Amino acid sequence: MRVASGLDSMALGETQILGQMKDAVRTASEAGAMGTYLNQMFQRTFSVAKEVRSQTDIGAHSVSMAAAAVRLGQRIFDKIANQRVLLIGAGEMIELCATHFAAQAPRALVVANRTPERGSRLAKRCGGQSIPLADLPERLHEFDIVVSCTASSLPIIGLGAVERAIKARKHRPIFMLDLAVPRDIEQEVGQLEDVFLFTVDDLGMIVREGGAMRQAAVAQAEAIIETRVQGFMQWLEQRSVVPLIRHLHTQADALRRVELERAQKMLARGDDPAAVLDALSQALTNKFIHGPTRALTHACGSDRDKVVDMLSGFYGH
Repeated sequence: MRVASGLDSMALGETQILGQMKDAVRTASEAGAMGTYLNQMFQRTFSVAKEVRSQTDIGAHSVSMAAAAVRLGQRIFDKIANQRVLLIGAGEMIELCATHFAAQAPRALVVANRTPERGSRLAKRCGGQSIPLADLPERLHEFDIVVSCTASSLPIIGLGAVERAIKARKHRPIFMLDLAVPRDIEQEVGQLEDVFLFTVDDLGMIVREGGAMRQAAVAQAEAIIETRVQGFMQWLEQRSVVPLIRHLHTQADALRRVELERAQKMLARGDDPAAVLDALSQALTNKFIHGPTRALTHACGSDRDKVVDMLSGFYGH
């Protein structure tokens, strides 16, 4: 339950592990490897993960750079789905950002990279398009969100290019995120009125804050999990007496059949039906209470007290 809730993950509260567990359970189920106990355990586990996510802040704050990038974009624009996203570069960080932004289904997702083939492959994986890096100055105004992370030693987006883009956009705001070290976007760009420019340091601060907030939700999540674990253990204990319950039913039914057969014979020879029913009820009563009565008679000391308490509970005495 802790694993499914993301409490044991490196990125506290992440949901990827839950998806992997569901895939594993689906595979096991299709293979016929899920018995009663495993099936019950995993169904309860998935329910707990949902409860933890809905009732705590374990997943409410960004704890990865890519997730924080999307969260930051959502502060500027209510819905990423209404925006056009430009990703500059094709390295690991841009790949992660591409995955997170693609999950928001933006109006457009475009990758610009110095190596066209690599940019095209990344764009294809994310359902986007690619453009040559050289086209950037002429097309920058088309995008509402710009995320850049290249290995360039000098800025690739200057103040003049952004000024022209803002003018072409009729001063509609643009969110720019520079994840490169050294910077891809000139620092002066951040002074423009219609530009929201953030750096990798800003994102790092958000990630640290998110991690601290998620950590504060752990105690609440642990309490939920502890309660649900106890519930599952009680279910297991109840399952452990199922064979005994079946045996009791079988034994009681055997006694019932013996007495029923005797009553049918009495009716067949013409005995009074009322007397037969009375004899049947008496015989069944005597046999059903024979075991408890015998246990009570033979019990001694503290065992006798336990039997008395138990039988008192059974019969409401």
